[in-house]
Amino acid sequence: MTAERVNPPGLSPPAGFSHAVVATGSRLVFLAGQTALDTDGKVVGDTLPAQFERALTNLLTALRAAGGTPADLARVTVYATDVAAYRTHARELGAVWRKLAGRDYPAMAVVEVVRLWDEQALVELDGFAVLP
Repeated sequence: MTAERVNPPGLSPPAGFSHAVVATGSRLVFLAGQTALDTDGKVVGDTLPAQFERALTNLLTALRAAGGTPADLARVTVYATDVAAYRTHARELGAVWRKLAGRDYPAMAVVEVVRLWDEQALVELDGFAVLP
């Protein structure tokens, strides 16, 4: 995949995301929502950063199984049960993202939701990637 990150000067500088991603490739991978589930289907992690790390790990595991890499991500949506807490932990969450996925940020959005499928889940990530 080739990905052109587009961040126009007329918009506020992005921090941890790209305003637009122009992706060229031949395979689309749609990634289902991932929470902090372990292999037994139990939510792990008591804090938002811990759950975010597991959810992102799960998302990237699915992506790699489909033949992709973090750089192939074109779009990710983060569903958080508490956006204020997400903002409070933004620096930590950014460090987790960079550690696991690098600095090639996809187009992203963070959406607050009342709750997720698993009541203990604090965050869920889904997205899509474009592979060569």
